Amino acid sequence: MALAAKREFDPAGLSARLAAYGGEGSADRQEIEGDALPAAVLALIVDHPVPTLLMTLRAADLAAHAGQISFPGGRIEPGEDPVTAALREAEEEVGLDPARVRILGRLPAYHTVTGFLVHPVVGLARPPLTLRPDPAEVAEAFELPLAPFLVAGGLRRESRNFGSRRAEFWAIEVEGRYIWGATAAILNMLRDVMK
Repeated sequence: MALAAKREFDPAGLSARLAAYGGEGSADRQEIEGDALPAAVLALIVDHPVPTLLMTLRAADLAAHAGQISFPGGRIEPGEDPVTAALREAEEEVGLDPARVRILGRLPAYHTVTGFLVHPVVGLARPPLTLRPDPAEVAEAFELPLAPFLVAGGLRRESRNFGSRRAEFWAIEVEGRYIWGATAAILNMLRDVMK
């Protein structure tokens, strides 16, 4: 496993690969179809000797995606770009100081079945992180090791019935945490960029 040992993670190399992958600026070229709402998430790599990803468990009483594991993020407000929105949302949701985040680039936008066009922003921060989750939005903020998301076969395709419709989606379980849907699809794009 590439990241199980000390350090083979290269932030500058990842930034170059993100630009080559098409994330930098590609979301700006994508038309928002129909009533899709623009949103941004922060895929934050925490620069431990063995890198981790910052994740959140959404509050159980939210109207949308309650109880799911996700990246910090939310809607892009008028006048914001995806990076500004992702940093603002991370600060609002988990108290992450935007000045602590080094932006490495962006992944292509992801259109969800729930009507959002999500712009994933990839960032890097040095530990320790001082987080203050907003209980109205986030039940828990935590870190998971990056390596399991990068292993071939770690992320898998699953399907499930949602009412009368059957849907396929990406999913993975890491340290007893089940991650699926848009978050897992974004992790799959990140894996493609990092392999």
